[in-house]
Amino acid sequence: MLSYIRPFATQTTSQTLRTISKPTFTSSISKITAAKMSTGNLNIETKDVKTAPGVKLSEEQNKIVGSVLDLFAGRPSLPKLRLWRDDATFTDPITIAEGRDKYSAQWYGLQSAFSEIERLNHQVKDAGNPILMDLRTRYVIKGLGKEQLIQSEVAIHLDAEGKIAKVEDKWDGKLPDSSIANVSHSTWSSCWDSYANVLYRLSDT
Repeated sequence: MLSYIRPFATQTTSQTLRTISKPTFTSSISKITAAKMSTGNLNIETKDVKTAPGVKLSEEQNKIVGSVLDLFAGRPSLPKLRLWRDDATFTDPITIAEGRDKYSAQWYGLQSAFSEIERLNHQVKDAGNPILMDLRTRYVIKGLGKEQLIQSEVAIHLDAEGKIAKVEDKWDGKLPDSSIANVSHSTWSSCWDSYANVLYRLSDT
């Protein structure tokens, strides 16, 4: 059963807001706005994108693929997510996350659902649109210690401006065992829709 946070009483909210100094509040808003307005300083951690023989990525494609690999590794940031359209979609066999709030919650929820995320290998096999990539990842479910390997074919669809319109994560054409499915469903489809959305809006770049 889902539980919801009770809204703050009006009086409590007013008292709380009065304790926030104007410079601090303005600084926080400015920081978030600046991060949203620019994709500079992406700080992409995956710099060595592997490609199949004969496949060559443009500089922009390399940036896109590197940022997506960072997301799959549980390393999201505001600038990386600004490479996505507001109405973009992420899908896998148990998830449909449509719109910025939904897919941002998806990526920010990974490290809270899994104690370990290890990319074992990856290879881009098609530099068209969509960009196609094979990806193998090891996950350890937090609190259970259960390990799950997922072999994926990832399709990255770009729009006419080069922004991410859709990412499809296909798992060997089948679902993993029930443990990871239950963790994913309960974490990504409920609490992270609200809680992780707050985290992504306020996090450091």
